[in-house]
Amino acid sequence: MSRADPAAEDPSRSRRVARPGARGHVPPAGVETVRPPTIIDVARRAGVSKSVVSRVLTGATTVSPESRAAVLAAAAELDYRPNAVARSLARRRSYHVGVMVSDLHNIFFAEILDGISNVAAAVGYRMLIATGNGDPAAEAEALGSLLELRADGVILLGPRLDASTLGRAGREVPLALVGSVHRLPGVDSVADDDLLGARLAVEHLAGLGHRRIAHVDGGQGAGAAERRAGYASTMRRLGLESEVLVAPGDFTEEGGYEGAGRLLRADRPPTAIFASNDMAAMGVLEAADEAGLQVPRDLSLIGYDNNALAALRHIALTTVHQPRREIGEMAMRALLRRVERPRARARRTVLQPHLVVRSTTAPQAD
Repeated sequence: MSRADPAAEDPSRSRRVARPGARGHVPPAGVETVRPPTIIDVARRAGVSKSVVSRVLTGATTVSPESRAAVLAAAAELDYRPNAVARSLARRRSYHVGVMVSDLHNIFFAEILDGISNVAAAVGYRMLIATGNGDPAAEAEALGSLLELRADGVILLGPRLDASTLGRAGREVPLALVGSVHRLPGVDSVADDDLLGARLAVEHLAGLGHRRIAHVDGGQGAGAAERRAGYASTMRRLGLESEVLVAPGDFTEEGGYEGAGRLLRADRPPTAIFASNDMAAMGVLEAADEAGLQVPRDLSLIGYDNNALAALRHIALTTVHQPRREIGEMAMRALLRRVERPRARARRTVLQPHLVVRSTTAPQAD
């Protein structure tokens, strides 16, 4: 007589089922297990070696354009996602780049972030973003947080930190600066030629016949001192030194509004204003409207940056153009070079601005 199967006598009892992934486990009928694609799968699909795939995904430049295109296409077709943890352990990197933004409310910085993101994503990096809201103490705290997170490198957008703080950080981690006047050993930087930009703005207004050209200052903002100096030197060179008039402000709508209010209440108000940036120019427009002035009939206005708001049809702001996305892309590439070659000599890249004439400037009325 054979022994009865306990499971047959008691349906509540069943044989042990192998754990998913355990040796010898066979998926139930009709259930398909899909493993994520690996770097080997990408290599096979692209028809290249595993090492070529690795070099492409880590941003190495020693790969032919054809192989790079094949690898990226294969990775996209397979929906391949690199194992970030394994890659970090193997290369002793986090594949994170820290970005400290001086002012998240300024669309100018958002467009630079877009450029950083484009290059970072192409080489498998992710961004960690912090802000100091224009306050040096808060910026130092934000920078410290990024260092604690062990980012492979840090980009500072429009920092107001002093040279000693930046220098210490640059000795601890690869560092790139955007819009900073500081030149530090081992720290790369990308900046706009703000002196030239201010000169272009003043020369345009003077060419339209304006003499009472005022400037709304950018306070402690990145590039503000150079724009102020460029404004004053160009006014002197054009023989308008007696008309130099600078109103305190900052890189915000509120700063532009308050600065313009002071200028327009003066005994001899200006016929033209050069605002420190496009955000400040928005505030100048509001102040002019409250004063009953029409731009450009009664007041010509120039901004700086050529951000997305400046190009809107109902604003159509004449402004000085900075290549925001290009600045971000160059800063990220500079940081990647510094990660690969930490002892390389520091590079400073200065980009040339140009004037974009729209509808907020016109010849001075007789």
